[in-house]
Amino acid sequence: MKVLHLISGGDTGGAKTHIINLCSKLKDIVSLKIICFMYGQFYEEVKNAGIDIDVIQQSSRFDLSVVDKIAHIVEAEGYDIIHCHGARANFIGMFLKRKIKNKPFITTVHSDFDLDFQDIFYKRVVFSFLNKLALKRFDYFISVGSALIDKIKGLGVREDRIFLLYNGFDFSKEIHYVKKDEFLSRFLDRKVFDSKIIIGNLSRLYKVKGLDVFIKAANIIAKKYPDVIFLIGGSGPQKEFLKQMISEYNLNDRVFLLGSIKNPYDFFNSIDINVISSYSETFPYSILEATALEKCCISSKVGSVPDLIEDGKNGFLFEVGDYKGLAQKIEILLQNKNLIKEFGQLLSKKAREKFSAKNMARMQFEIYKSILSKK
Repeated sequence: MKVLHLISGGDTGGAKTHIINLCSKLKDIVSLKIICFMYGQFYEEVKNAGIDIDVIQQSSRFDLSVVDKIAHIVEAEGYDIIHCHGARANFIGMFLKRKIKNKPFITTVHSDFDLDFQDIFYKRVVFSFLNKLALKRFDYFISVGSALIDKIKGLGVREDRIFLLYNGFDFSKEIHYVKKDEFLSRFLDRKVFDSKIIIGNLSRLYKVKGLDVFIKAANIIAKKYPDVIFLIGGSGPQKEFLKQMISEYNLNDRVFLLGSIKNPYDFFNSIDINVISSYSETFPYSILEATALEKCCISSKVGSVPDLIEDGKNGFLFEVGDYKGLAQKIEILLQNKNLIKEFGQLLSKKAREKFSAKNMARMQFEIYKSILSKK
């Protein structure tokens, strides 16, 4: 079995992590190649993982000269399946499908496609429309988590063309990170973080990530607990908005924007409680990355997160947008600090058992076999 994966190559979120974790294990089961459309961090990480990858550069997102080049590779190298990830690859896949007959085209839906371009108006109008147009042309769909299945059905897709595949993490790999003091000293004076409980949120600074909810909850906690600080790691278009919000709440000495974080494990190793405050998610990798270091997690009740976090048993959940609910869950942990370690260990145990990259690759292989048998 030979599978060709297409992805933009500029990805920085869950899609990037998903395809690297998936293909690092899947390459031992099937013959595969990744083609992306730009050089960058994604390309380097895939190469370093020992995965076969080529770059066919586009001059712009709408440069369709790459379609003929990919079609030639598919025919010359005899790929059985074309598997796309993300809006740009979907758009190219729509045109590629016209040239390549009798081979199944699959797309993995990594997020809510109505919210992917929410922060930039013209992208929300143009790219969201084109992505949904392209999605309707695919033969089969893989939903990252159960929460997106109904969303995919809303495109008019039959249920027998949709497969469920949770994100998986390679818990067997060696994780590298610097010591807590060394990492935090890059951003803060030692007196700011020394002997403090640190609550962190690592995400892209986009509206959908609900960082306003995180800051509002921080405002409640900061008034009652002077030994707690809040860290936000990541970059994005909401940076200035969030800075202004922090100032308006007089939280400049309690909530800190660290900017882009190169190694997520440096961040997670340095915090005590991991928070996901998103308005929408599928199954965020930041939970799995944090559980690899046995970090306690509080998350909004989004996507398939409740399939991992059992509220009050191995972590906490709160309703989307409910900053008071988030603050209440934080306060429970601050008043019962033994739970922070206990929940972190329990969550890590469940993640290792149910959400490993090895299991993900095995399930993906079974999906491929099922699709080829239908053909």
